[in-house]
Amino acid sequence: MSARPGLLPVAVAIMAAGLVAALGATITQLGSWYYSLTQPFWAPPDMLFGPAWTLIFGLTAWAGLTAWRAASGRAAAVTLLGLFALNGFLNLLWSFLFFRLHRPDWAAIEVLLLWASIAGLIVACRRVSRRAAWLLVPYLAWVTFAGILNAEIVRLNAPF
Repeated sequence: MSARPGLLPVAVAIMAAGLVAALGATITQLGSWYYSLTQPFWAPPDMLFGPAWTLIFGLTAWAGLTAWRAASGRAAAVTLLGLFALNGFLNLLWSFLFFRLHRPDWAAIEVLLLWASIAGLIVACRRVSRRAAWLLVPYLAWVTFAGILNAEIVRLNAPF
């Protein structure tokens, strides 16, 4: 199973990344509540988040496809898919906590789980493909930055 050819895995990877991105976009509401939050001076402009997440979702889909094709068997491939699915869920949960429930404090705790899921994906992917693991490093870096930003927003605006 080290070389899984075909377009189906490509389509699945693109659709999965697109689904998480689309759901995340519908959860994310930049309304009056969000704009009333005090942001740190070093917070990036809103227009940077869309392109950053687009790049990250593209790299994540590529990493998932690369790792899945390199997996040594069905069990390894299913495990990888499960880890990617868990990560997608945690990504959406962060957006839900922060933007829908207006609980940056809860999101600041949950981002640790999201970060751990990305680190776990890197380790799991590394076992089958170095390329797949490296493709996830920008995601980990972005979520590290986002977690620090989230914590600073909590510090500047607490209590919630």
